[in-house]
Amino acid sequence: MATKFAVSGQHYLFSVQAFAHTIFAGGGTEYAYAFRNGTTRSVIEDVYSGRSNLGVIFETTQNAATIEKALDEAGLEFNPIISSKPYVALPASHPLSNASSLSIEDLSDYPYVYFEQEAGDSADFYEEALSSVPRDRRVATTDRASLTELISALNGYTVTSGILVGITDGSSLQTVPLQTDVTLKLGYIARKDEHLEGLAEVFVKSLTKNLSRYVQL
Repeated sequence: MATKFAVSGQHYLFSVQAFAHTIFAGGGTEYAYAFRNGTTRSVIEDVYSGRSNLGVIFETTQNAATIEKALDEAGLEFNPIISSKPYVALPASHPLSNASSLSIEDLSDYPYVYFEQEAGDSADFYEEALSSVPRDRRVATTDRASLTELISALNGYTVTSGILVGITDGSSLQTVPLQTDVTLKLGYIARKDEHLEGLAEVFVKSLTKNLSRYVQL
């Protein structure tokens, strides 16, 4: 019988790496794997419906109550792995790239690039911390490659965990600490009281290793 395993997640490269490791660890000559990037709402829906075994998302001290409510209604729970502070991702050539830290006000003259979410969802479902802060220049996109390219082309920025834009295709960008009291918690969602085993356990262990290695605290 072919091995089957699926993960849905927000747009993080570290979860892609963990998924690739899971495929290698699973081995075999027949398998059917799926890795899906999508909106926060779609990640929750995929795990709720059983389309995916696990989901990878983050919570912040600002949106935790809203996210936890949505998960509870779907019979899911968030399992935090690691905490980090938000960072600003911007081109290496950006005038502010050498700053020791930045405030949202420092960035007001530059385009803010972010991942578009489901119509009608509040800012609590966005993938960027402090997404509810008003900004005059906003550019939405739906995929990671476009986000990186738009930031570089427009001399813009986004707010990340420090590795949201990527370990490989984000090489043209760099991160600067953001001045804020908000904290991120990165982790996975699963059905309530579900015991991890098999490939799900392999994936979470690999994800934990990657987060411990790459997240900037």
